[in-house]
Amino acid sequence: KCLVLKVKNKAPAEVQITAEQLLREAKERELELLPPPPQQKITDEEELNDYKLRKRKTFEDNIRKNRTVISNWIKYAQWEESLKEIQRARSIYERALDVDYRNITLWLKYAEMEMKNRQVNHARNIWDRAITTLPRVNQFWYKYTYMEEMLGNIAGARQVFERWMEWQPEEQAWHSYINFELRYKEVDRARTIYERYILCIRLCCNWIKYARFEEKHGYFAHARKVYERAVEFFGDEHMDEHLYVAFAKFEENQKEFERVRVIYKYALDRISKQEAQELFKNYTIFEKKFGDRRGIEDIIVSKRRFQYEEEVKANPHNYDAWFDYLRLVESDAEAETVREVYERAIANVPPIQEKRHWKRYIYLWVNYALYEELEAKDPERTRQVYQASLELIPHKKVRLPLVFCSRHIRVLPLWLVKPFKLETILGDIERARAIYELAISQPRLDMPEVLWKSYIDFEIEQEETERTRNLYRRLLQRTQHVKVWISFAQFELSSGKEGSLAKCRQIYEEANKTMRNCEEKEERLMLLESWRSFEDEFGTVSDKERVDKLMPEKVKKRRKVQADDGSDAGWEEYYDYIFPEDAANQPNLKLLAMAKLWKKQQQEKEAGEQDPDKDIAESESGPSCSC
Repeated sequence: KCLVLKVKNKAPAEVQITAEQLLREAKERELELLPPPPQQKITDEEELNDYKLRKRKTFEDNIRKNRTVISNWIKYAQWEESLKEIQRARSIYERALDVDYRNITLWLKYAEMEMKNRQVNHARNIWDRAITTLPRVNQFWYKYTYMEEMLGNIAGARQVFERWMEWQPEEQAWHSYINFELRYKEVDRARTIYERYILCIRLCCNWIKYARFEEKHGYFAHARKVYERAVEFFGDEHMDEHLYVAFAKFEENQKEFERVRVIYKYALDRISKQEAQELFKNYTIFEKKFGDRRGIEDIIVSKRRFQYEEEVKANPHNYDAWFDYLRLVESDAEAETVREVYERAIANVPPIQEKRHWKRYIYLWVNYALYEELEAKDPERTRQVYQASLELIPHKKVRLPLVFCSRHIRVLPLWLVKPFKLETILGDIERARAIYELAISQPRLDMPEVLWKSYIDFEIEQEETERTRNLYRRLLQRTQHVKVWISFAQFELSSGKEGSLAKCRQIYEEANKTMRNCEEKEERLMLLESWRSFEDEFGTVSDKERVDKLMPEKVKKRRKVQADDGSDAGWEEYYDYIFPEDAANQPNLKLLAMAKLWKKQQQEKEAGEQDPDKDIAESESGPSCSC
């Protein structure tokens, strides 16, 4: 009878052994490693022939099993080469090329074998077949030209390069050809290659390289001509700012500073703002090095003009952008340029006949008329502008607030008349004041601070002190800006009336009390500094000490910085101001005072330790007596 063993415990073992673990242990213990075959020494020709026969049979069997594995063919050919069987090796390479003629490594190994064995014509034949079969493989061309150059066959290398260039290869191939000619001092040939190169690969950087090549070899007139041709070749549509920058730097090296300015200005007029950042940067650096203040201001104006041009191109009906643009050109440009911008602006007629659209548009016409009258001094053109505006406005559908001026028969919107010209235009103080009141009551103003200042200056010129004071109070109800408080205090000081110092000090005290809750601590500090300057000139010692006690302590702090994507970007240091009047900051001040006291004590202690002779002298002389 057969005994059947029964497994009593069928539960899984506590320690599980995986197949991966078994393989790892086998590898570590080297269980499957076979000992190397014994070395065989060949003593006669018969044994050598037998060895060759067996080895060739092994290679042939491997090839027969898988013909597409090119590494087997290469190993076979290299083995034959090691035995100096060059003809057999050639045969193997040729058989391999019949299997896969697109294999780059196969061609390279074949040609290298011929070059190693000084079979130059065979190598030329292989390279020629390779570049004919696979003309887009640059490695073949590089190897072929290098071999011919090393053999001293310069004409042959040049011929290979010419065949290569007919395929219009990448940039590095052209540079290799140019460097080849320069190695043999053939500058004219290199120039001819550059001419073909810039027309084959039409990039601005290639024209820059060509110009720098001419500059490097001292042909400055040729270099300038290349830059000028490049500007004409690419035109305005495909222009790159780097070409203008390179052109300008070339002229800068030639000390042609006026040419540099012309190039930068020409480029800024034709390249959009987003694509001209590098241009602006280099132009600014140039003016700082060789220009004057006027040149730097021109750069700033040009940059702002670029910005406004982009805004009005994006939205031609953005009349606020046109107003900003017109203010800029009026302050700097010539009359014809200003008129051109005005004509472009008024050409953008509102598409809908509604008051809210025409309310802003009509201001363009009014400003245009005022410019012709007050700045250009051309009454006839002023009449033409007013007449054209009256013919264009659809009065039956759009009703605008109007005011009639006594000097001319014309119509103006109420508050857009320039305030600082009103008293001259109207010749009536009460009427001018009424228009100012209407102007500041408007809900939207282009530059409200200019209007309020003009109104205040107007009342000061009329010596209306109380009216001016009331204007300041009304303005402070709208804004608590520190400059308004300082201007108010300076007005009280300059009034020259009795009690002006006390009123000025009262304004400063009121401003300081109001700005205690201001988040902008720099503005509060600006107020205290202005107050201290006032007390230094007009106040007593106690007044000065009082303001000094209000001055803040400047402390350095750290805060976290977040990147644009919300991630943590580390820490940054910044300065904060702690004002003694702020009750919330009292603990900080006490802590700061204690830290300063401790630091002072530490410095005194270190000074005593560094000068023991002084302590000994003091101890020998006895304690000092204080009266």
